[in-house]
Amino acid sequence: MSAPVDSLIARLLGLHIKLLACQARLRAETDAEALHDLRTSVRRLRSLLRPLRELPGVDRLEAAAKGVGDLTTPLRDREVLAAHLLAHGQTALGQRRLEQMRGVFVQVADSQELALLLAVLDAFPSFVRSAQRQGLLKGLAGKLHKRLDKQWHKLRAALKDSAHDRHRLRLLIKRVRYSAEAYPEYDRLPDKAANRLKKAQAALGDWHDAWQWLARAGQEPDLQPCVPGWQVALHDAEKHADKVLDGLLALKGR
Repeated sequence: MSAPVDSLIARLLGLHIKLLACQARLRAETDAEALHDLRTSVRRLRSLLRPLRELPGVDRLEAAAKGVGDLTTPLRDREVLAAHLLAHGQTALGQRRLEQMRGVFVQVADSQELALLLAVLDAFPSFVRSAQRQGLLKGLAGKLHKRLDKQWHKLRAALKDSAHDRHRLRLLIKRVRYSAEAYPEYDRLPDKAANRLKKAQAALGDWHDAWQWLARAGQEPDLQPCVPGWQVALHDAEKHADKVLDGLLALKGR
């Protein structure tokens, strides 16, 4: 039992260090990828916690991680849109949204949400050790196997649904992919699954971007000139995503 727990604590400590590094990078305002890396680290933390929800203290840490996610989602969306606009010759529109990001990185670095997450995460390994001493982590390996299997089969069932919701599929794919990366020693995904999950997530990400930008254009009139191009991009992304999802479904199940 000590090996799985030691591995879990090592991963928690590693994510804590990454989050502290992201905080420093945000505060310095010198790194365009700092916000993205912060969100990725938070997402990986949530994937690490998802199979452990019955343990003491997990709900508090999950809530703190969600708080950082909720805070940074609209900021990251604006950052991605600005980069897209600049890359496609819409300089004025892109610069306008970059201007809206002025000072945002420091605000995130010094936010109550991030401070709370770091504080709770710093104390969490002691909760894990306490749970271990109380015998609450018995059968941890089996629970992790079961959880990862359940997520994979849930994704496959959604893929088989001809009326599948792309938003839901995108979420399920992220959960399967990041959980497998969080617990590689308990992953029993089919061969080639990791690569196809990554491609499916990217394809659905392109679709989601176009879908989201069209929705924003309804609220931000200056984006209207981009609408025709985004409509084409949405249509193309739908066709590409469906093809990639078919490849994912074609994998032999366990």
